[in-house]
Amino acid sequence: MPNAFARTMRSLDADRFRGSLAGLTVAAAVLGAWGWWMFTSTVSLFEVTDIARVEVDRATFTVQSPVAGRIVATRLTLGADVKAGDILVEVEADTQRGQTREEQARVDALAAQRASVEREIAAAGKARRDEQEAAAAALEQARAQHREASATAGLAEDELERLTRLRAQGLVSEREHAQAKAEAQRRRAAADSFRLALARLEREQKTRESDRDTNLERLAGEITRIEGLTATSRRTIERLETETARRVIRAPVSGKLGEIATLRIGGVLREGDKLGAIVPSGRLAVVAEFPPAAALGRVRAGQPARLRLHGFPWAQYGTVTAKVSRVASEVRDGRIRVELAIEPGSTPLIPIQHGLPGDLEVEVERVTPATLVLRAAGRLLTAPRNSSPRSAI
Repeated sequence: MPNAFARTMRSLDADRFRGSLAGLTVAAAVLGAWGWWMFTSTVSLFEVTDIARVEVDRATFTVQSPVAGRIVATRLTLGADVKAGDILVEVEADTQRGQTREEQARVDALAAQRASVEREIAAAGKARRDEQEAAAAALEQARAQHREASATAGLAEDELERLTRLRAQGLVSEREHAQAKAEAQRRRAAADSFRLALARLEREQKTRESDRDTNLERLAGEITRIEGLTATSRRTIERLETETARRVIRAPVSGKLGEIATLRIGGVLREGDKLGAIVPSGRLAVVAEFPPAAALGRVRAGQPARLRLHGFPWAQYGTVTAKVSRVASEVRDGRIRVELAIEPGSTPLIPIQHGLPGDLEVEVERVTPATLVLRAAGRLLTAPRNSSPRSAI
């Protein structure tokens, strides 16, 4: 019994709390380091989407058939380089070409008719001028004859008046007076005859002028009718030429045929059928789509990002680094479009090309671990039980 008590006393003497103090010191150091890390270090928060792909920074052009018809030629080759204006597909246009030839023949016939009418107008104009000159000469002659007859009649009347006075004095015989009277009457009748002839010539000239004016107006109306028919035919030709040109489907831009439809000579196209897609030359960029709650107010221009391509395991090939360049402000089909610029030299092992899909992570924030803990606690206290965190670290 004394021996057991002696061993207990020696054990108590050996235990001076040195082990406990060392443990407490280590624990305090670990807690201090953890607290320093919690409040001073930062971690990145990412918004993640699996709807992302590499695209050319210029819009891809979809080529569609503007008309319906039978295919007579196709030059669609997948991956082929095309230039703007190159012919891709030709649709049958025999009907339009035939109608164009018919309208052109009608235009040529109308041109010949117009030339004939213009010659007739020119001839009518020349005849009118010649007739006017001849009528002017005839009128002048009639006026001269009228003046001469009027003068002669006046002299005869003066002579009659003189003889009448002499007859009253008995100096002239009745016979001589009667002869003078008859002569005066004859001269006056001749003057009246020339006056009537002059009036008739003037009326006839006016009638001929009116007839020629009517004929010239008719010819001018014919010219107007021909011009109207010609204009209508020309517009028809323009419409047919436009329709024919639409049946030759050309490349709208330069680029590469990234997609083509299977077409066969003799097959029938419907209006609006998709023929292919042209990927224009340009710089490659990343285009992604995020839910509105994840992107609006969180994803901003200048933020770094990384793209993990589906066909290239990131552990072997790495990731594509990018930077946010533009963020849409309107929702489309329930998504927000985000465009990112690829950092130069970020993908030495990956042959980057248009259309590569992948998962995108955008670094939207850097916060301390303590902030994350507080946020998680707040969500647990306020969010429904079936909710889950939205962001990935």
